Parts: sequence; structure tokens; C-alpha cells
Amino acid sequence: GQVLELLRGVQRGSEDRKRSLGRLRWALQNKETQQKFVRLDGSIRTLTGLFTSSLADMQMEAARCLHELSHSSDPAVAETCLPVTSYLLTYLSGHSVEFTELCLYTLGNLVVESEAVRKQLLPQGIIPVLASCIQSPHEAVLEGLGYVLSQLLQAKEAPTEIIPLVLDSVLPQHILRLVCSGLKTGIGVAVEFAWCLHYIVCSHAANAALLSLGALPALTSLLFDLASEIPQDALEGLELLVCPVLRCLSNLLAEETGYEVQVQDERLLIALFLILQYFLQQHPFIGQECLWLLNNLTADKPFFCSALLSLDLLPALLQLLPCSQMASVLVLTVLCNIAEKGPAYCQQLHWQPALPLLLPTLRLPDPEVVGQCLELLHLLFLHWPEAAADFIKQGGHQALEQHQSTPELQERARALLDMIRQTLGASAFSPCRATLSAF
Repeated sequence: GQVLELLRGVQRGSEDRKRSLGRLRWALQNKETQQKFVRLDGSIRTLTGLFTSSLADMQMEAARCLHELSHSSDPAVAETCLPVTSYLLTYLSGHSVEFTELCLYTLGNLVVESEAVRKQLLPQGIIPVLASCIQSPHEAVLEGLGYVLSQLLQAKEAPTEIIPLVLDSVLPQHILRLVCSGLKTGIGVAVEFAWCLHYIVCSHAANAALLSLGALPALTSLLFDLASEIPQDALEGLELLVCPVLRCLSNLLAEETGYEVQVQDERLLIALFLILQYFLQQHPFIGQECLWLLNNLTADKPFFCSALLSLDLLPALLQLLPCSQMASVLVLTVLCNIAEKGPAYCQQLHWQPALPLLLPTLRLPDPEVVGQCLELLHLLFLHWPEAAADFIKQGGHQALEQHQSTPELQERARALLDMIRQTLGASAFSPCRATLSAF
């Protein structure tokens, strides 16, 4: 009844039509009203007619009604809006900033809910239309555009149907530009496009194109800028930008590309540790992203392993060991990356008292953390036997023996005990009274 009355008020064409549209818009914020409205005969046709009329204020009210409908989580509601999609695209060029912004968010909402809408928008040319809008000088338009694009890029068919079209357009270089000028164009715009970049990078097929556009040095430079913001009053929402930027760098570096030389800059480590320490308490997920990136930086190339030691960042890294299960595993993985580089590196790890911190870790009840710890000890003892002697003096063998009954760890724990015996001889395990009397 009430919904039908609202529709009739809108259809009558009287003086009150604008007021009726306003009332309809408020009513459409209700889920049930949305579903009732789209079932009424001629409802969407009427809205589409007003949306395409020559009266700007009517058009704006109709756009607001469509925007309310687009918020529905019911795909059936989104699909009844199919006839409007081509007009929404047409209106992205021209009109007022507020109207363009409304059209963008309506499109973005429809795209999320319905595969049918996405299938219709691609042949209608949504990607070229977005590419032509991306040079808009208006922050509000750019933010809305980033929203639409990030929704499209998360669709299940994105890797095969959407990302190839994006790569064939001018979008990638503009996305990179908007992310990297983030602190100038506005953090909201940068955040939307940083997530767009992240979804593109995750498809892997795009990485060669992004690397050739200079994505690695550009994102590295942005990370320096973000880290330099930190000591002052950090910008609100800075962590929302830091997170996708770290992920993009991690994913781009995870591939063997030959582009890694572009980021061989010690300042990247300093920036990472500044970000890590600033966000760790409030936003632990940022700490994990930093450690992932640190893992990818130290994995194969000795450059960042040497830099980490020469910049004296090891104590700061070791302090993160007890932070969380995930942090422990990642810190130990980074330490393994360093130890793998050979004796000189293991000697440094031994000198920078890593062992006393590893013992409590070794006693944890978490097989994944302990397993990574055993891997690190194996590398240390292999390349720097003095570390094994120290380990025994500190009671390490008891911690190892405790894991001989843990099914997934027992073989490795035994292998490590055998390794110590071979390195130091059986006497290593007899209680050493000399050390006790020294106390």
C-alpha cells in the first residue's frame, strides 16, 4: 500500500513530484521497501525516466533513489537496476561533481552484488569510461572511481575477464600515479587506488606490466614518504594506505624478476622499522605486513641481510619475537634468511645475543614456532659451531629434549641433538661444574 502510494506520487507528474521522490528515497533505505518497490510494475521504468529527464533537480533525486536501491544486498534488487547501467555510465562524463559521484557509488554497489550487472557493464565499456574519468581533478570523483574499480577487481571473474581489459587501458599508470601522490591528492583517493593496485598485483599476470611502469621504485619512494610522516602527527587513516602498499611491494618482490635491484636501498629497512614500531601496538596487522616484506627482502639477496646487520636493526627485530604467534614465525624466518648466508652472518647473530632470546621461544607449546626455531638453530650450528657450545652452556639441550616426544618435532629435535654431539663431542652434555662454581 504505502510503497504503491509513493510510486503513484512519483508517476503523477504533479508539482509535488520532487517531494514524492524525496519521500521515496527515505523509504528505500528499508530492505523490505526496496524488495516491494522493485516488484511493482513500472517502478524501475519510472525511476529511469526521471533519471534521464532534462530537469536537473528531478534527475538528482532519482539518482539518490537509485543509489538507495543499489545498497541492497539482494542480487534480485541489483538485477532489476540493469536497465539503468548504461545511463549511469553515460552520465560519468559531465554533470556536477555530486551527480557523478552518486553515479559512481551506485555503479560500485551494483557491481558488488550482481554478476549479471558486471557481465552487462563490461561490453557497455565500463573500463574505457573509468579510464577517461581517472584524470578528473576532483577528489570526490576519484575516490568514487577507485571504489568502483576496486569492487570490479575483486570479482571472481576479474583475473580472466576484467584485469586484462584494465591492463590494455591507461588505468595502470594512473592508478600508480594516484597511489604514489597519495599524500598530495588526498589519503582517501590513495587508499582506494592502493587496494586496486593490490588486487591487480595478486593476479600475478599483471606484474610484468607494473614492474615495467616502475612500480617498485615508485612504491619504495612512497614508503619513505609515509615513514617520514610518522614522527609528526601521523595523518588519520595512514595505516589504511600503508597496508596495501606493503602488500604490493611484498608480492612484487616475491617473484624472480630481475627488478629487485631497483629497491636496493638501505633506507627501505629504516622506513620499515619506523612503520613497524609506530603501528605495532594499535594495528598489529601492519607489523605482520612489515615482517612479510622483510622476509621477501632478505629471502634470496644478501644486500638486505648485510644492511640489517650493519644498521644495527637486529635488536629491534629480536624484540618482536614474543609479540604474537605470527610475528614469532616471521621473525624466525627472517633470521633463517640471514643465517643461510653463511658463517659471517651466523657469527653476527651469535654476537648479537640471539640465543638467550631463542631459548624461551624453544620452550613454547607451538609446533610451528618451535619448528622455525629448530631450523634457525640448525643453520647457526652448521655455520658457526661456537653458537652450539654456547647453546649447551645456557641449558638449550634440555629445551630440545622436551620436544623429543612431540610427533611433528621429534625427528628434527633429535637431529639437532646429534649435530651438537658431533660438533662438540659427548662431553658437551655432561653437567659442567666449573660453570656452576663460577657463580
